[in-house]
Amino acid sequence: PCFLSEYVEQYPLYPYAEPRDSFKPKAQYQKQPVAVEGITTFKRDYVPHEVLPVKFKPPEKYVKSDENMDLISTYKQDYNPYPICRVPPCLPRETNYTSNIKMDTIPTYKSDYVPWNESKREMIKPDNTYHPSEAKFDYRTTVQDDYIYKGPVATHSCKPLNPAHITKAPLEDLTNYKLNYVPHPLEKRFVHEHEKYKPSDAPFDGLTTHKQTYKGLAGPPAKIVKPYHSMPTHDLPFSSSTEFREKYQAWPQPPTFTRKPDVYVPPVEKMDLQTTTQTHYTYPKGQPAKSCRPLGYVQKITAPFDSRSTMKDDYKPWHSKKAKPIIPAPELTLPAEPMENLTTFRAHYVPHPPTFTKNFKPGWSAARSNLPFAAETTYAISYTPKEMTKCLASYKEPPGYVFQEMDAVGHKFYCPASETERPLSSKSKERRSSFSGNGLNLSGPKELPVTA
Repeated sequence: PCFLSEYVEQYPLYPYAEPRDSFKPKAQYQKQPVAVEGITTFKRDYVPHEVLPVKFKPPEKYVKSDENMDLISTYKQDYNPYPICRVPPCLPRETNYTSNIKMDTIPTYKSDYVPWNESKREMIKPDNTYHPSEAKFDYRTTVQDDYIYKGPVATHSCKPLNPAHITKAPLEDLTNYKLNYVPHPLEKRFVHEHEKYKPSDAPFDGLTTHKQTYKGLAGPPAKIVKPYHSMPTHDLPFSSSTEFREKYQAWPQPPTFTRKPDVYVPPVEKMDLQTTTQTHYTYPKGQPAKSCRPLGYVQKITAPFDSRSTMKDDYKPWHSKKAKPIIPAPELTLPAEPMENLTTFRAHYVPHPPTFTKNFKPGWSAARSNLPFAAETTYAISYTPKEMTKCLASYKEPPGYVFQEMDAVGHKFYCPASETERPLSSKSKERRSSFSGNGLNLSGPKELPVTA
């Protein structure tokens, strides 16, 4: 592949410099040179002493005594009983004052507030008792008496006639649009001829700037920073004994004393199932109590039931008929002929035939579908394809160049054949543009064509 490009020519590669080492301290476990002491604070402070088991005193044997138990308590000795008598009341005696004089039951209110001996005043309220008239009610209202119906009145319309004014002169349909805007003939549309696409004959190299610049440097693989942890290789079984189990041993305990229960001996006599109430309260001459409630007597009545009541006797229903509604005689006479459904609008506004105005708008010519579309853009006009030349670095011996020298890295430098006679100066070397491709470098003047 060709590694020659404009980017490589303008931005040359700089000598490779190794990255400096990091001053950050390494996160590694630093092992102490002194061995770890296997003595804990508990082992150092608490020294084991010889512990002997606790000796228990054997219980004394129970010896049953033949003496009787004294049931006298301290309460019975100190608090002796005394004779009890009824305490007389401390309240004074009631003194009842009795008198033979008759009690005066007139209260103070009646004795102080005595009514005056005055005659009753007559009422000033007038006598407004309503006395209905005995004459027959005629059921006529004030409106019926005052406003007498005089029959329908034929009104005459005073609206002047407005007949349609029809002229025989033709309508002048000239407008400013028709006078000023005269249609002009349309010019023929310009159709651009599209150039045919011509593909390039040069093969596509498929190289990018990333592939040319970043080749990938070979280096050693990354090492693991994790410290190595060695596992114990002995085959001894894991010890299940702990410090607590070694120091604190179980003390021997004496067997617990258990008393044997007495053997149950059933009684020989039979159990008396009678209660104190049954033995003391026997009722030798007792009889069941009789009911003192008199028996209910239901009197049989043969006469029919009287369903009359005071309400039915005093308030008897009246025999009345429903009053007929009082409807006045119709005074309006309706015509026998059917109504004309003709309104004022239908009578005066006669429909006329519509007048259609001629449209003087010029016709619009639509786009012609048979003509090709003008697909010409600014990119197709400005950026024309250029001729592709073969890269000089692809040749083993580039034509028109003569080998001059090779540097320490292994790059070969070539010079044009026209400049072989004159020696190369330092300024001419700086003006060279190097083309790197598969370890081959070409140097030449700036005027040489450079292809990417």
